[in-house]
Amino acid sequence: MDAGGRFIVAMSGAARLVSDDEPLYVISVAAEMAGMHPQTLRQYDRLGLVSPRRTGGGGRRYSLREVEMLREVQRLSQEDGVNLVGIKRIMELEAEVHELRTRLASMEEVAQGRDSYLPVPAFASALAVYRSRP
Repeated sequence: MDAGGRFIVAMSGAARLVSDDEPLYVISVAAEMAGMHPQTLRQYDRLGLVSPRRTGGGGRRYSLREVEMLREVQRLSQEDGVNLVGIKRIMELEAEVHELRTRLASMEEVAQGRDSYLPVPAFASALAVYRSRP
C-alpha cells in the first residue's frame, strides 16, 4: 500500500495502483478473504449491511474496503454479540459521523480562506443587526 491508501495490483503482467474502494473481487474471493461463506455475503447484501457494486451482468464486485466491512460485521456479531439490526445501525451512524467530519473539514477550509480575504478590524468586536419597527 502506498501513502495514499492505494494498493499495487498486478493484472495481466502489468502492475498498477488501485484504491481500496475499487471493486475487484468476485463474491467467492471476497468471502474467502473475509473468512465467510458466499451465502453470508449475499445475506448481508440483501439486508443492506455491505452492498457491493454490480457488474453489467449483475455480479457482485467487492472492494478491499468492503472486505474490511465484512470482517467488522463478523467481529461485531461474534465477539460483541450485536445482532444484524444493531450492526446496521452502527454502520449507519459511522457513515454519518464520517460524512459530518468531511463536511466540517470543508467548512474549516472555507473559513480559513475567508479569514485571509476578509480581515476583521480589531475594533469590530460585535455585530448589531438593525430592524425597523412596523
